[in-house]
Amino acid sequence: MFFFDPLYMLFLLPALALAGFAQFKTQHTFKKYSRVRSSSGMTGAEAARRMLDARGLNQVEIRRTRGFLSDHYNPANRTLNLSPDVADSDSLSAVGVACHEAGHALQHAAHYAPLQFRTAMVPMTQLSSNAAYIFILIGIFFGAMSMAKIGIVLFAVTVLFSLITLPVEWDATARAKQQMVAAGVVSPSERDQSGRVLNAAFLTYLAAAVSAIMTLLYFLVRTGLLGGDE
Repeated sequence: MFFFDPLYMLFLLPALALAGFAQFKTQHTFKKYSRVRSSSGMTGAEAARRMLDARGLNQVEIRRTRGFLSDHYNPANRTLNLSPDVADSDSLSAVGVACHEAGHALQHAAHYAPLQFRTAMVPMTQLSSNAAYIFILIGIFFGAMSMAKIGIVLFAVTVLFSLITLPVEWDATARAKQQMVAAGVVSPSERDQSGRVLNAAFLTYLAAAVSAIMTLLYFLVRTGLLGGDE
């Protein structure tokens, strides 16, 4: 297993450090502003509904989902799925997260190209991420470089997906910050506080991208395709 390879750990250390910091920062910031109520008194679900309706997206359905911060927008069925901690709370944290997810619905309605590209990549990424390790393992342990190269190409799809996710998430946050004030969900000062939760959450996507890039570099070095004699 790659996790027992000291070289792998050396490559992955920066990503692990960033991921640990991002998780701590997100949970700490969410908890901090979960104790601050929005002046409008709207819950996350109500805030998202207000923001969507203000842009004419009445057809986007808001649903409940399980899990902590499992909130997401599904472009396939145009549903906004909110966790209980977000949907039913009137805190600035909940409002910020809900409006961020509503921001993805705004992207979808505006045919935002990076979101369309990421959505189209989902099936391919799910398939390639699982198959990549199989091909790379076979290539390394049996000396079949052609198999290893196929695995690396497949894993590169995962890297591309993590990279395209960054502008998608950043843009959704930017749309949320603008529209939740315009829709009367929060005041400008409250927007800045809610935005801190979203900025912290963005670090988790950045950490995932760094992890994917460093893993790809490790595979290239481990197979001799980068820095090797071949």
